[in-house]
Amino acid sequence: MVKSGGLNKTTTTLAITIKNLLRLLCPIKGFLYRTVEIVERRTLLACTPGKLIKVTIEPRKNSRAVCSCCRKPGPTYDTQKQPRAFDYIPLWNIPVRFYYCMRRVDCRHCKSVITEAVPWASGKHRLTNDFRIFLAQWARLLSWKDCARMFHAKWDSVFRSVQWVVEHGLAHRVLDGISAIGVDEVSYTKGHHYMTLIYQINDGARRLIGIVKDRDEKGLSHWLTHTLSQDQRNAIQYVCSDMWRPYLKVIREVLPLALNILDRFHIAKKLNEAVDEVRKQETKELAQKGYEPVLKKSRYCFLKRGTTLTDNQKIRLKDLLSYNLKTVRAYRIKESFDVFWSYVSVHHARKYLRAWCTRTMKSRLVPMKKFVKTLRAHEELLMNYFRAKKQYHSGMVEGFNLRVGNAIRKAFGYRNFEHLSIALYHQLGDLPEPQSTHRFCG
Repeated sequence: MVKSGGLNKTTTTLAITIKNLLRLLCPIKGFLYRTVEIVERRTLLACTPGKLIKVTIEPRKNSRAVCSCCRKPGPTYDTQKQPRAFDYIPLWNIPVRFYYCMRRVDCRHCKSVITEAVPWASGKHRLTNDFRIFLAQWARLLSWKDCARMFHAKWDSVFRSVQWVVEHGLAHRVLDGISAIGVDEVSYTKGHHYMTLIYQINDGARRLIGIVKDRDEKGLSHWLTHTLSQDQRNAIQYVCSDMWRPYLKVIREVLPLALNILDRFHIAKKLNEAVDEVRKQETKELAQKGYEPVLKKSRYCFLKRGTTLTDNQKIRLKDLLSYNLKTVRAYRIKESFDVFWSYVSVHHARKYLRAWCTRTMKSRLVPMKKFVKTLRAHEELLMNYFRAKKQYHSGMVEGFNLRVGNAIRKAFGYRNFEHLSIALYHQLGDLPEPQSTHRFCG
C-alpha cells in the first residue's frame, strides 16, 4: 500500500517509484517497505516549509528478530509502540526518513531481553548505515559544515559518520607488505605545535598510516612498536626522514634493518637558509659602510631555481652576478651542489660531496661552513639515497604534507587533535569502508 498523504496522482506515482527504488537499492532481508508518504515538514535550518519522504518499515510475517548482542534470532518479547526514525540518503534534495517500531528479543543465549538489530542501521544511531557512508564520502570533498548543510544533516551527524568509517577502516586495514615509509612533522596550530605523520610510500600503495602527537622520540617509538609487529618492522627496507635527531635515533633503534634516507627537500632548504643568511649579513654590512643597496629585493633571485624565475628576476640575477659579492659566491656554491644529486654511484657521489665540502669550507662564509658541518655529520645517511637507487625521495612525503595543509585550511583549522586525526585518516589513509547495499559513484 502506498499513501499519497492527500496529494495528487503525480505524487502517488512518485511515491510508488521511490518504493521500487528502495527495494532495488536498499533491500532489507526479513523486512518490507510498507508505505511511502510525501508529507510537509519544517526544515531544521531555515524554518521554512519543505517536503519529507516518510517510509514505514515492517517485519515480514513469521520473521524472527535478531539479538543485537549475539546476532542470533529469538522470540519477540514486545514491540515498541512509538516508531523510531532513521534518516536515509536524500532524494532530489528531499530528506528521506525511515520509521520502524523496534522489537525486543527474549534472547536465550544472552539470558536477557535485548533490543533487536536492524540491517539498515547500527546500535542506537539515528542515521542509516548507507547515509553515514554517503556523508563520509562527500566529507572528503567538502568541509563537514558544508556537507551537513547540503544534505539536511547536523554537523555532529557528519562528524560521527566520518568517525565511524575511520574506526572501521583502522580496525580492518592491513599493514603487511610495507617496504618503505616516510616520517615527517607538520605544524597543525599556532604556537609551534607539531604532529608526526608516518606514510607508506612503496610503489602501488601510498597512504597515511600513522599520526603521533608532538615530534619526540617517545611518541614515534611507541607507534612503531605497538602498531607494527616485529615481522612488519623487519619488512621495512627504506625510511625517508629529515635530520631531526629524535627521528634519526628512533629509526636507528627500532628499524635497524632499514636504510634511513635523508629528506632531499630539507637538505635543499637548509642550504637555501645558509645562502639567505649570507645575503642578510652582507646587506647589513653594505648599509653600514654606506654602499648602494644592490641586494635590496633580491632574496628570491638567489633562492629560486633558474627554471622558476620570472623574466624580471632573471634580468635582476644576471645583473647581480656581475658583482664581486659574498652572496654571489654563496649562490654559485649552492648551484654547484645540485650536481651531487645527479650521481648514480655511491663512490662517485661521496667523492664529489667531500670535494664540495672542502671547497665550501675555504669560502670563509660562516653560514655555508655551518651547513657543511651538518652534511659531514650525516654523510652516511646521505649516501643511502644512492644505495636505494633514488627510488625514494622527499617529493612523495611533501606531496602528502601539501594535502594535509589543504585539509586543515578547508576546515579553517580543528579545535582538537582528535578531530584532526580523524579527518586526515579519512582523507589520506585509503581505509576500507563498511559494507553497503550498493557503491556510491564519485
